Amino acid sequence: MQETRIGLLGAGNIAGALLRGLIASRTVSAERVRASDVRADRLAELERAHGISTCLDNSSLTSWADVVVLAVKPQVIPGVLEEMAPAVDSSKLLISVAAGVPISALQARLPDKTRIVRVMPNTAALVLAGATAIAPGPAATAEDVALASSLFAAVGRTAVLDEALMNVATGLSGSGPAYVMLMIEALADGAVRLGMTRDTALLLTAQTLYGAAKLQLETGTHPAQLKDQVTSPGGTTAAGLHALEAGAVRAALMAAVSAATERAEQLGAASAKTR
Repeated sequence: MQETRIGLLGAGNIAGALLRGLIASRTVSAERVRASDVRADRLAELERAHGISTCLDNSSLTSWADVVVLAVKPQVIPGVLEEMAPAVDSSKLLISVAAGVPISALQARLPDKTRIVRVMPNTAALVLAGATAIAPGPAATAEDVALASSLFAAVGRTAVLDEALMNVATGLSGSGPAYVMLMIEALADGAVRLGMTRDTALLLTAQTLYGAAKLQLETGTHPAQLKDQVTSPGGTTAAGLHALEAGAVRAALMAAVSAATERAEQLGAASAKTR
């Protein structure tokens, strides 16, 4: 990995978070990373912050890199792929962060058997606590998947799955931070209603959700078992859980994942039609 040349094609928030994580974890050195973007001011910002080289030419970036992380908006994908396609050959690995764009839509504009890995990170990558789903394309090797996993492990945790489940990952972890923010807001509002200051309520709420998630991740214990450990017969937690079940919170969260997954499928289908 230390000798791999990483090209970030697109320098938005996710690319910036990945860059910060890669350098902070010493996964790669600044000399082995370059970025391209249409915004010269953003590139200058990354140069100052991380000491990397940048350029405005997607083709030259692709020629230089061993791995190209395609981190641009889905609507500009066709034009970007046209620019970079002449520089793509069997030595290159393309890692796409473009939400909703299937591997087949990328492959249609690139040379046959291009090695492609599709990933779906989330915004928590900005604080190096992201959840990233990874799906290999038909030509991607086990080594390609391992490399993509290593890159995104620098900004959180990763899971490898079939591309058929990428829309589910979008509906779950891709959109998930918004669901959790809604929960944080609602729980804090409940405490404010009962007299707590908003700053304190937000602090206690966010730390509670963070701690609960960390407890489950680090112990590997099923959430139901951890829930039961703090639910005494006739106690306060039992009363709170009863209210949540009466409000159909569990069903609402399940429905949110389904609705977001369905929308991701619709967007992916539209992308495939326009390729």
